[in-house]
Amino acid sequence: MKLMFIGDVVGAAGCRFLASKIKELRIRYETDILIVNGENSATGNGITGVSANMLTQLGADVITTGNHAFKRHEAQKLYDELPHLIRPANFPEGVIGRGVHILDMGRTSVAVVNLMGVTYLEPLDNPFTVIDGVLKTIDTPNIILDFHAEATSEKKAMGYYLDGRVTAVIGTHTHVQTADASVLPKGTAYITDAGMTGPEESVLGVEKELAISKLRFRFPTRFVEAQTPCFINGVSVDFDEKTGRARSITPFIER
Repeated sequence: MKLMFIGDVVGAAGCRFLASKIKELRIRYETDILIVNGENSATGNGITGVSANMLTQLGADVITTGNHAFKRHEAQKLYDELPHLIRPANFPEGVIGRGVHILDMGRTSVAVVNLMGVTYLEPLDNPFTVIDGVLKTIDTPNIILDFHAEATSEKKAMGYYLDGRVTAVIGTHTHVQTADASVLPKGTAYITDAGMTGPEESVLGVEKELAISKLRFRFPTRFVEAQTPCFINGVSVDFDEKTGRARSITPFIER
Protein backbone atom coordinates (compact mmCIF):
# COMPACT_ATOMS: atom_id res chain seq x y z
CA MET A 1 0.00 0.00 0.00
CA LYS A 2 1.19 3.52 -0.71
CA LEU A 3 0.43 6.76 1.06
CA MET A 4 1.24 10.31 0.09
CA PHE A 5 1.87 12.96 2.71
CA ILE A 6 1.76 16.62 1.64
CA GLY A 7 3.74 19.09 3.76
CA ASP A 8 2.12 22.18 5.33
CA VAL A 9 -0.17 23.80 2.76
CA VAL A 10 0.16 27.59 2.94
CA GLY A 11 -2.76 29.84 2.11
CA ALA A 12 -5.11 30.02 -0.83
CA ALA A 13 -2.26 29.87 -3.34
CA GLY A 14 -0.97 26.63 -1.83
CA CYS A 15 -4.45 25.09 -1.92
CA ARG A 16 -4.99 26.09 -5.54
CA PHE A 17 -1.60 24.83 -6.67
CA LEU A 18 -2.09 21.52 -4.88
CA ALA A 19 -5.49 21.16 -6.55
CA SER A 20 -3.88 21.67 -9.96
CA LYS A 21 -1.25 18.98 -9.42
CA ILE A 22 -2.64 16.38 -7.04
CA LYS A 23 -4.30 14.13 -9.62
CA GLU A 24 -1.06 13.81 -11.58
CA LEU A 25 0.95 13.18 -8.39
CA ARG A 26 -1.43 10.50 -7.15
CA ILE A 27 -1.13 8.64 -10.44
CA ARG A 28 2.66 9.00 -10.56
CA TYR A 29 3.13 7.64 -7.04
CA GLU A 30 0.27 5.10 -7.23
CA THR A 31 -1.27 6.62 -4.12
CA ASP A 32 -3.87 4.77 -2.03
CA ILE A 33 -4.06 7.25 0.87
CA LEU A 34 -3.60 11.02 0.88
CA ILE A 35 -2.72 12.89 4.09
CA VAL A 36 -2.37 16.68 4.04
CA ASN A 37 -1.16 19.02 6.78
CA GLY A 38 -3.65 21.90 6.57
CA GLU A 39 -2.95 24.03 9.63
CA ASN A 40 -1.76 26.96 7.47
CA SER A 41 -4.21 26.47 4.61
CA ALA A 42 -6.27 29.57 5.37
CA THR A 43 -5.02 33.00 4.39
CA GLY A 44 -3.14 34.32 7.42
CA ASN A 45 -2.67 30.74 8.76
CA GLY A 46 -4.99 28.45 10.64
CA ILE A 47 -7.69 26.40 8.91
CA THR A 48 -11.19 27.50 7.93
CA GLY A 49 -14.22 25.75 6.52
CA VAL A 50 -13.30 27.00 3.07
CA SER A 51 -9.73 25.65 3.14
CA ALA A 52 -10.69 22.41 4.90
CA ASN A 53 -13.43 21.73 2.32
CA MET A 54 -11.05 22.48 -0.54
CA LEU A 55 -8.48 20.01 0.80
CA THR A 56 -11.24 17.44 1.29
CA GLN A 57 -12.56 17.93 -2.23
CA LEU A 58 -9.14 17.40 -3.76
CA GLY A 59 -9.02 13.99 -2.08
CA ALA A 60 -7.42 14.36 1.35
CA ASP A 61 -8.37 11.29 3.39
CA VAL A 62 -7.01 12.92 6.56
CA ILE A 63 -6.13 16.56 7.33
CA THR A 64 -3.62 17.06 10.13
CA THR A 65 -2.83 20.29 11.94
CA GLY A 66 -0.45 21.61 14.63
CA ASN A 67 0.11 24.74 16.68
CA HIS A 68 -2.40 26.72 14.58
CA ALA A 69 -5.13 24.09 15.02
CA PHE A 70 -7.40 26.53 16.88
CA LYS A 71 -6.32 29.77 15.26
CA ARG A 72 -9.76 30.47 13.80
CA HIS A 73 -12.98 31.03 15.72
CA GLU A 74 -14.80 28.37 13.70
CA ALA A 75 -12.56 25.59 15.05
CA GLN A 76 -15.30 24.15 17.26
CA LYS A 77 -17.63 23.70 14.30
CA LEU A 78 -14.92 22.31 12.01
CA TYR A 79 -13.70 19.60 14.36
CA ASP A 80 -17.27 18.60 15.14
CA GLU A 81 -18.29 18.34 11.48
CA LEU A 82 -15.15 16.85 9.91
CA PRO A 83 -14.04 13.57 11.53
CA HIS A 84 -11.04 13.34 9.21
CA LEU A 85 -9.72 16.70 10.48
CA ILE A 86 -7.49 16.03 13.49
CA ARG A 87 -5.41 18.08 15.92
CA PRO A 88 -2.41 17.10 18.07
CA ALA A 89 -3.36 14.30 20.47
CA ASN A 90 -1.31 15.81 23.28
CA PHE A 91 -3.59 18.79 23.82
CA PRO A 92 -5.06 18.49 27.33
CA GLU A 93 -8.05 16.24 27.95
CA GLY A 94 -11.31 18.03 27.22
CA VAL A 95 -10.04 20.05 24.25
CA ILE A 96 -12.26 19.93 21.17
CA GLY A 97 -11.37 17.62 18.32
CA ARG A 98 -9.56 14.31 17.99
CA GLY A 99 -5.91 13.36 17.73
CA VAL A 100 -6.42 10.11 15.81
CA HIS A 101 -8.40 9.11 12.74
CA ILE A 102 -8.85 5.51 11.58
CA LEU A 103 -9.24 4.93 7.85
CA ASP A 104 -11.21 1.82 6.90
CA MET A 105 -9.58 0.57 3.71
CA GLY A 106 -11.76 -2.54 3.43
CA ARG A 107 -9.10 -5.22 3.60
CA THR A 108 -7.22 -3.33 6.31
CA SER A 109 -7.28 -0.13 8.34
CA VAL A 110 -4.79 2.70 8.72
CA ALA A 111 -4.49 4.95 11.78
CA VAL A 112 -3.31 8.53 11.37
CA VAL A 113 -2.06 10.21 14.54
CA ASN A 114 -1.22 13.89 15.07
CA LEU A 115 1.21 15.01 17.80
CA MET A 116 2.93 18.29 18.60
CA GLY A 117 6.43 18.76 19.96
CA VAL A 118 6.98 20.82 23.11
CA THR A 119 10.53 22.08 22.55
CA TYR A 120 10.21 25.81 21.61
CA LEU A 121 6.43 25.37 21.25
CA GLU A 122 3.46 25.38 23.62
CA PRO A 123 3.87 23.30 26.80
CA LEU A 124 1.40 20.57 25.91
CA ASP A 125 1.38 17.09 27.42
CA ASN A 126 4.57 15.08 26.89
CA PRO A 127 4.30 13.67 23.34
CA PHE A 128 6.35 10.57 24.20
CA THR A 129 4.04 9.66 27.06
CA VAL A 130 0.93 10.47 25.05
CA ILE A 131 1.91 8.35 22.05
CA ASP A 132 2.45 5.34 24.32
CA GLY A 133 -1.15 5.70 25.50
CA VAL A 134 -2.50 6.28 22.00
CA LEU A 135 -0.82 3.17 20.59
CA LYS A 136 -2.58 1.01 23.19
CA THR A 137 -5.93 2.07 21.69
CA ILE A 138 -5.09 1.34 18.04
CA ASP A 139 -5.86 -2.09 16.62
CA THR A 140 -3.89 -1.98 13.38
CA PRO A 141 -0.17 -2.24 12.55
CA ASN A 142 -0.54 0.54 9.98
CA ILE A 143 0.09 3.77 11.90
CA ILE A 144 1.16 7.10 10.43
CA LEU A 145 2.32 9.91 12.72
CA ASP A 146 2.44 13.59 11.77
CA PHE A 147 4.83 14.98 14.39
CA HIS A 148 4.45 18.75 14.26
CA ALA A 149 7.56 20.02 16.02
CA GLU A 150 10.19 22.75 15.95
CA ALA A 151 13.32 20.96 17.15
CA THR A 152 15.02 18.45 14.87
CA SER A 153 16.37 16.68 17.97
CA GLU A 154 12.86 16.07 19.29
CA LYS A 155 11.73 14.76 15.91
CA LYS A 156 14.72 12.44 15.50
CA ALA A 157 14.24 11.13 19.02
CA MET A 158 10.57 10.41 18.30
CA GLY A 159 11.50 8.57 15.11
CA TYR A 160 13.85 6.22 16.93
CA TYR A 161 11.50 5.90 19.90
CA LEU A 162 8.74 4.62 17.60
CA ASP A 163 10.94 2.61 15.24
CA GLY A 164 9.22 -0.72 14.67
CA ARG A 165 6.06 0.45 16.47
CA VAL A 166 4.57 2.63 13.73
CA THR A 167 4.70 2.68 9.94
CA ALA A 168 5.95 6.24 9.51
CA VAL A 169 6.99 9.30 11.51
CA ILE A 170 6.69 12.37 9.28
CA GLY A 171 7.80 15.72 10.65
CA THR A 172 6.02 18.98 9.87
CA HIS A 173 6.01 22.63 11.02
CA THR A 174 9.38 24.03 9.86
CA HIS A 175 8.30 24.23 6.17
CA VAL A 176 11.72 23.18 4.80
CA GLN A 177 12.08 19.65 3.45
CA THR A 178 14.99 17.84 5.08
CA ALA A 179 17.46 15.50 3.39
CA ASP A 180 17.22 12.63 5.88
CA ALA A 181 14.35 10.48 4.58
CA SER A 182 15.03 6.84 5.42
CA VAL A 183 13.56 3.61 6.65
CA LEU A 184 14.86 3.16 10.20
CA PRO A 185 16.39 -0.17 11.29
CA LYS A 186 13.14 -1.72 12.59
CA GLY A 187 10.99 -0.68 9.63
CA THR A 188 9.62 2.80 10.32
CA ALA A 189 9.77 5.38 7.51
CA TYR A 190 11.12 8.70 8.75
CA ILE A 191 11.75 12.28 7.64
CA THR A 192 12.43 15.25 9.92
CA ASP A 193 10.27 17.59 7.83
CA ALA A 194 8.18 16.97 4.73
CA GLY A 195 8.42 20.64 3.72
CA MET A 196 5.67 23.04 2.63
CA THR A 197 3.23 23.58 -0.23
CA GLY A 198 2.91 27.18 -1.29
CA PRO A 199 4.94 30.13 -2.60
CA GLU A 200 8.51 28.94 -3.15
CA GLU A 201 10.26 32.32 -3.25
CA SER A 202 9.24 33.34 0.26
CA VAL A 203 10.12 32.90 3.91
CA LEU A 204 7.99 29.91 4.88
CA GLY A 205 5.24 31.21 2.58
CA VAL A 206 5.40 34.84 3.73
CA GLU A 207 6.56 37.76 1.54
CA LYS A 208 10.30 37.74 2.10
CA GLU A 209 10.63 41.51 2.59
CA LEU A 210 8.12 41.43 5.46
CA ALA A 211 9.88 38.52 7.15
CA ILE A 212 13.26 40.23 6.80
CA SER A 213 11.89 43.47 8.23
CA LYS A 214 10.35 41.65 11.20
CA LEU A 215 13.60 39.86 12.01
CA ARG A 216 15.80 42.90 11.37
CA PHE A 217 13.86 45.62 13.18
CA ARG A 218 11.69 43.62 15.64
CA PHE A 219 8.65 45.77 14.85
CA PRO A 220 5.15 44.20 14.82
CA THR A 221 4.56 43.10 11.24
CA ARG A 222 1.45 41.78 9.54
CA PHE A 223 2.61 38.84 7.47
CA VAL A 224 1.17 38.52 3.97
CA GLU A 225 1.27 35.44 1.77
CA ALA A 226 3.90 35.77 -0.96
CA GLN A 227 2.66 36.14 -4.54
CA THR A 228 5.31 33.99 -6.21
CA PRO A 229 5.11 30.66 -8.07
CA CYS A 230 4.28 27.73 -5.82
CA PHE A 231 5.77 24.30 -5.26
CA ILE A 232 4.62 21.13 -3.50
CA ASN A 233 6.75 19.28 -0.96
CA GLY A 234 5.84 15.84 0.28
CA VAL A 235 6.75 12.19 0.61
CA SER A 236 5.45 8.90 -0.70
CA VAL A 237 5.65 5.90 1.63
CA ASP A 238 5.31 2.31 0.44
CA PHE A 239 4.44 -0.10 3.25
CA ASP A 240 3.35 -3.68 3.90
CA GLU A 241 -0.25 -3.44 5.09
CA LYS A 242 -0.05 -6.81 6.86
CA THR A 243 2.91 -5.92 9.09
CA GLY A 244 2.82 -2.13 9.03
CA ARG A 245 6.50 -2.03 8.09
CA ALA A 246 7.68 0.51 5.54
CA ARG A 247 9.44 -0.62 2.38
CA SER A 248 10.53 2.83 1.23
CA ILE A 249 10.04 6.57 1.66
CA THR A 250 10.48 8.88 -1.33
CA PRO A 251 10.59 12.67 -0.86
CA PHE A 252 9.46 14.81 -3.80
CA ILE A 253 9.26 18.47 -4.79
CA GLU A 254 6.85 19.39 -7.57
CA ARG A 255 6.90 22.76 -9.32
